[in-house]
Amino acid sequence: MPPATSPALLPRHLAIMLLLMLGSSFAANHIAAKVALDHGTGLIISVIFRSAAATLALSMLLIWRKQALYVPRQYLGWQLMLGGLITMQCMLIYSSIARIPVALALLVANMYPILLALLTWILGGHKPTRKTSIIMVAILVGLLLALDAPSLIKGATLDGQWVLGVVCSLLTALTFAIGLWITENKLAPLPGLVRSFCTISQTLVCLIALSPLGLLPGGSSLPHDAVGWIALSLVCVLYTTGFVTLFVLAPRLDMTRNAPFMNMEPVASLILGWLILKQTLNSTQLLGGAVVLSGIVALAYQRAPRK
Repeated sequence: MPPATSPALLPRHLAIMLLLMLGSSFAANHIAAKVALDHGTGLIISVIFRSAAATLALSMLLIWRKQALYVPRQYLGWQLMLGGLITMQCMLIYSSIARIPVALALLVANMYPILLALLTWILGGHKPTRKTSIIMVAILVGLLLALDAPSLIKGATLDGQWVLGVVCSLLTALTFAIGLWITENKLAPLPGLVRSFCTISQTLVCLIALSPLGLLPGGSSLPHDAVGWIALSLVCVLYTTGFVTLFVLAPRLDMTRNAPFMNMEPVASLILGWLILKQTLNSTQLLGGAVVLSGIVALAYQRAPRK
């Protein structure tokens, strides 16, 4: 039997273009989610619909690839923990975009590389290098600017919903970082398709079970008009298309070198938020956002091996 060969990589310009499009697709998904929430869609319902669409798509992939759906006992606990974390992450990011500008919510949530690096170090992994530490500090300074800390220092009034939105974004970054650590250190032997299906389906089952309990007021309400239904449909289509496309093409995209281009998501959300939602950030916040994104890209290139 001939040895398995890795799939041929796409030309780099094509891979970069696809990653930019995928980042824009995920940004558009969050913009659509904001519209759906504004038109009466409950938080839980939004995530249920999105998870159901992704679960259906992954089910079709499982059948197409004839992949056995089996999680060995030694990985079961970690897989359940991962599913719980991703469920929390989905709810937190939607809670955030309901309260603060989408671009700001995604910018804060994209702090997860810093948290992952620190978590890896705390749990016995590699200590961040001096250069990495400097980049991380620069990112934190950029985040303070993006959150308009100078205005707060001057005595600007803090809105409770704004604070809650920022906290939800920070918790989104934390839960995602923990989930990535579990994926990389405890569930790496599992086939990616099996792990993804179990994680997304866990989110779906968990939220369906929680929905009747009424823990989140209005969380299970359906859209109250056609705009809400269209936006909810776009959430399902954009997220599922982006997720499945990334999963299928990832082996051919040379993610080690090209992953930084996925950071198009906050940039696209800023543009789409301005065009569709009329959301804007001031010059200080834009400067901070640029610093954060530059730092995240620099961190990604720090991790990429030189060729």
